[in-house]
Amino acid sequence: MNYVPHTAGDRQKMLASIGKKQVSELFDNIPAGERLSRPLDLPEQLSEYEVALHLEELASKNMAPSRLSFLGAGAYRHFVPAVVDTIIQRSEFMTAYTPYQPEVSQGTLQSIFEFQTMMCSLTGMDVCNASVYDGGCAAVDAVFMALAISGRNKVIVSEGVHPQTRELMKTYFATHPGEFIEAPLKDGRTVWPALNDEVACTLFQTPNFLGVIEDGAALCAVTKEAGAIPVVSVGDPCSLSVLKRPGDFGGEIVVGDAQPIGLPLSYGGPYAGFVACKKQHMRRIPGRLCGMTVDSQGRRGFCLTLQAREQHIRREKAFSNICTNQGLCALAVTVYLALLGPQGLKEVADASANLAHYFNKQLASLDGYKAVLKAPFFHEVLVECPGSAEAVLKNLEDRGIIGGYLVEKDYPQYKNCLLFCFTEANGKAAVDELVGALQQASRPLEGAARS
Repeated sequence: MNYVPHTAGDRQKMLASIGKKQVSELFDNIPAGERLSRPLDLPEQLSEYEVALHLEELASKNMAPSRLSFLGAGAYRHFVPAVVDTIIQRSEFMTAYTPYQPEVSQGTLQSIFEFQTMMCSLTGMDVCNASVYDGGCAAVDAVFMALAISGRNKVIVSEGVHPQTRELMKTYFATHPGEFIEAPLKDGRTVWPALNDEVACTLFQTPNFLGVIEDGAALCAVTKEAGAIPVVSVGDPCSLSVLKRPGDFGGEIVVGDAQPIGLPLSYGGPYAGFVACKKQHMRRIPGRLCGMTVDSQGRRGFCLTLQAREQHIRREKAFSNICTNQGLCALAVTVYLALLGPQGLKEVADASANLAHYFNKQLASLDGYKAVLKAPFFHEVLVECPGSAEAVLKNLEDRGIIGGYLVEKDYPQYKNCLLFCFTEANGKAAVDELVGALQQASRPLEGAARS
């Protein structure tokens, strides 16, 4: 209670001002049977010092960041230059949240405008918002955009889309009149069921959750033949520097998480989701669009061109009620992309893909291990293990290596399979170390653990 500013007298004055005698009267409209009639089951409170000790104890359980890691599955470790943190930690950026007053938010608006411009260049779209909480929220927003645009009620989502994104979508559709259908994978690639005039949109991810590069042009073409809107989720935006952009193979709405291009792995976030689309769908995009203009004296300035969120007049007509611009995260992405430029980002993507393909070739020399899928892939490889995949992970951990992602909890058909991710953050020597550790996975440790 040290930090609660109101005294008992203060609370009585506030209650008296609204005609109440005690706090419990504020909940009289809730049926008695629905109210908790006992104290909350909470542990004993700790002092500030005890809390600090407890947090230190929890932090000590984290694996050292110097360990080799080949874990991806939607959150990717690329090298982030120190200058990114240096810039975003400037007080004028770190303390800024959202440009409610554009006339005094020119710096923030310009950074948002730059973010939008770069994301449009990467995706091949006409406009991009700036931005939403994460990639999962972006995908949900895009699907509901398509439902509103088309007036239809059926959504087809590939099983190659991140499992957590699909779970999030199922939660929304549990109380929505629309119909949510999952399309299966065949040899790691999406196969659409027969589409009819009830389908509002299709959603697929490329590279998909299993690392496979989808045939985006074919999937989009089938979708458009049914009069539906093709929505494309980008697995790792870094890939867009070497693969065909969604806007170039028929995508009309593109979503994803910008985490891999400028944001470190940080225990689940915060990240920065984005929704980009073709101009004809612009009015339905969630969040806000920042534009460049001139003032009455002809000087360049920035403004909020479109404000579709509930806090900006739209209220119940808003297209999303959970969006924010994740300003600091979006700024980090902007600085990263500006620093690397098109050539630098391509080098990152090339290095990541080359390491993955190098590892894939080395699998042939490993007894009992094999690549599961034959389809084209970017920087993740699905590997079938000899025996228990969990045992392999434990063995790698004992050797100081964070292994791949155990996919069978999301894809039961891939039992004892691990999804390994490769980025420029791990070089060829690290891949060789992984290959050697996998070869010894069924043998006793021989002093192989890394410090």
